[in-house]
Amino acid sequence: MKRITHPEQLITWKNRLLERHAPGKKTVVISSGTCGQASGSLQIIEAFKKELEKRNLKDEINLKMTGCHGFCEMEPNVLILPNGVFYKNLKTEDVPQIIEETLLNGKVISSLCYASPKSDEIISDCEAIPFYQKQKRLLTADNVRLDPTSIDDYIICNGYQALAKVFFNMTGEEVVEEIKKSGLRGRGGGGFLTGLKWELCRKEDGEPKYIICNADEGDPGAYMDRSLLEGNPHSVLEGMIIGAYAIGAAEGYIYVRMEYPLAVKHVTRALAEARTYGFLGKAILGSEFEFDIHIVQGAGAFVSGEETSLMASIEGRRAFPRQRPPFPAQSGLWGKPTNINNVETWANVPLIINKGADWYAGIGTKKSKGTKIFSLVGKINNTGLVEVPMGITLREIIYDIGGGIKDGKKFKAVQTGGPSGGCIPADQIDLPIDYDSLTKAGSIMGSGGMIVMDEDTCMVDIARYFLEFTQEESCGKCVPCRVGTRQMVDILTRICRGEGKEDDIGKLEELARTVKAASLCGLGQTAPNPVLTTIRYFRDEYEVHIKEKSCPALACKDLIVYDIDPKKCVGCLLCKKSCPAEAISGERKKVHIIDQEKCTKCGTCLDVCPPKIRAVSKYTGKKMDKILKKRQAKRDNP
Repeated sequence: MKRITHPEQLITWKNRLLERHAPGKKTVVISSGTCGQASGSLQIIEAFKKELEKRNLKDEINLKMTGCHGFCEMEPNVLILPNGVFYKNLKTEDVPQIIEETLLNGKVISSLCYASPKSDEIISDCEAIPFYQKQKRLLTADNVRLDPTSIDDYIICNGYQALAKVFFNMTGEEVVEEIKKSGLRGRGGGGFLTGLKWELCRKEDGEPKYIICNADEGDPGAYMDRSLLEGNPHSVLEGMIIGAYAIGAAEGYIYVRMEYPLAVKHVTRALAEARTYGFLGKAILGSEFEFDIHIVQGAGAFVSGEETSLMASIEGRRAFPRQRPPFPAQSGLWGKPTNINNVETWANVPLIINKGADWYAGIGTKKSKGTKIFSLVGKINNTGLVEVPMGITLREIIYDIGGGIKDGKKFKAVQTGGPSGGCIPADQIDLPIDYDSLTKAGSIMGSGGMIVMDEDTCMVDIARYFLEFTQEESCGKCVPCRVGTRQMVDILTRICRGEGKEDDIGKLEELARTVKAASLCGLGQTAPNPVLTTIRYFRDEYEVHIKEKSCPALACKDLIVYDIDPKKCVGCLLCKKSCPAEAISGERKKVHIIDQEKCTKCGTCLDVCPPKIRAVSKYTGKKMDKILKKRQAKRDNP
């Protein structure tokens, strides 16, 4: 392929590609992002290649290796086109049967299909699976259609049409106005209006100007940006080039953590392809505009996601945040005007240009437009990446898309926004997901992490876990964050050990407010959110830990002692056989004993034999399982 120098050439090339493409040809689409490869997708691909070659079917059946399709719980999985048959959790030995029965004879293999956990209904059609039905897949839709290592696949999916449109039909000012009109807000956490951010940078006089793609996704359990870069890297590049044209930037950077090797590999290849086709470099699409993008790999520090820290890292300095103002739009990379957006924000730009600002503004809510990608993880049946319209409720995500809580347990809380987000309780399950609603509830949108918790989760321990993470990731530059978070972690640790004091809750609230108000950057300003929301919604759990030295969820091991009720034990050996630490001794039909030195407090014995096993407070001797039931009943019937 020669360099494309005009929109007509792009259309001509797309038509040639479509002519070569046989739409009715049977195709096996193999989901192969990081999650798929970790589950064995590469072995599935090899098995298909060998079996097709063995049967002389290589020319009749097409294999397409794509990025993640979102349903990570069902990896490795394949989609068989054109019929849309979805097969889950595959093994290499399933491949011959799929080729014989489905590809050659058109039969569906029920045992490989998705089965509804509620009704056991077998669903073969991908679009009929509940996980996908309430999603609105705009950014992730093409993940099932294109090979992320092929720019031609992206062009077939209307790739770089938006770039051609702005270069030959729109001025930079008109592009900025279109993004402003769309209502797109930054998907990296703060939710600042993207078009306004672009306008501020465009109006600055300094030269050269820079744009940055923030792909330093460091939230535990979050992998939205990684999957976009792995599955459709050209959508991000096209958005960046359009942004550079609108702002007047000459150079761009993608700052991505080195823990994302597959994303780095695909983006590196995409950059080389884009340069070859004339979408990057000098005289882009035959115009006078010059722009190029470089990759910078970060070492994985959470604080590097903060924009001033990120710029310091690109410049070769330690990732320390700095005081703002001046903001990056005024003085950013090397002191020049700089615009920073995250991966998901940039990927939205070509969609808006192609389909129009009015179309985009028609999705979502009044103040939160478009869709949002969440990584849905935790104690939920259907884990994975979900793309939903803004304004959808937590209930719809957790129960309709996520399939409800694992093992039939009760939903307790969900944390949104990563370690800097807040925990939203079960009684707010009908909360709409948008920037303003989440902020009002004490949480944040963040980059899109969503961790679901069940009745066995201790909210005090959860607050300690996330605060410990942000404390360890603090750069230490400012005293409120460095010292304040450390003091809060110490108090939470004491409470979880049964050493809490009556005034600890008040101290935590006071410290949290100080850290929020006085910290230099967003990491410190949002770090107290898990503590403040768990105190706000689960204060009774803090009080039980402090006053009764008990953990209602039986999660804080320093507070628990498991023993066997001698009046009820019949010596059935069930608990003894199930104990992974071999801490239980006793003979058949005789009372068993738990060796407290060997016991790891895993709770397995309580699960297998709840009538005979007792969970008691180490400090008071009270039965903690009764406390758990009492507290749960109170939540169910407030």
